[in-house]
Amino acid sequence: MARSVDDADNPTTASLEALVKRAAHSGEGLPPVEKWNPPFCGDLDMEIKRDGTWFYQGTPIGRKPLVRLFSTVLRKDEDGKTYLVTPVEKVGIRVEDAPFVGVEMDVGEKEGEQVITLRTNLGDVVEIDADNPLRFEIYGKHKQLKPYALVRGRLEALLARPVMYELVEHGEEIEIDGKTMFSIRSGGEVFPIMPADELAAQSA
Repeated sequence: MARSVDDADNPTTASLEALVKRAAHSGEGLPPVEKWNPPFCGDLDMEIKRDGTWFYQGTPIGRKPLVRLFSTVLRKDEDGKTYLVTPVEKVGIRVEDAPFVGVEMDVGEKEGEQVITLRTNLGDVVEIDADNPLRFEIYGKHKQLKPYALVRGRLEALLARPVMYELVEHGEEIEIDGKTMFSIRSGGEVFPIMPADELAAQSA
């Protein structure tokens, strides 16, 4: 039988419980994980799946407040790996794609500029601009689109497919460096998706 995070007779679980307590005492809101430099204490059997579900020892973590707590001490370092970080420890976890999922978007206006606001599956709200840019990957033989938004630090959200379709509806053709690109405007920035002629060929 899979153990829950409440089991206390397993050393790994006990370590996780200690991590939970330290994360909970890291301060209100988002703790300054980028400023902390604790020692690396090994990897934890924890994974964030592509759909945003968190697993511990192969079992989904069903308590959203606990997942939200863990998400506040997430950090992705220059080595490309993702960690849970407290002032006294850093433990590695696995991320299948991105640690967050963009589940809702809104289009508004600020200072005369279009602004796209995204909400993640864990309640983070970000305005897309120079500090929180969009990026796009084209993958597979059918050239499928995967849009990402920077949430904080190096942590990104993969936009859910319905949100991606809604986002694309606000795209427009913009000339960038002499090439017409299908792009998204937000917060005074332009985020190119793909050459307009490639998009037209896919739609033909």
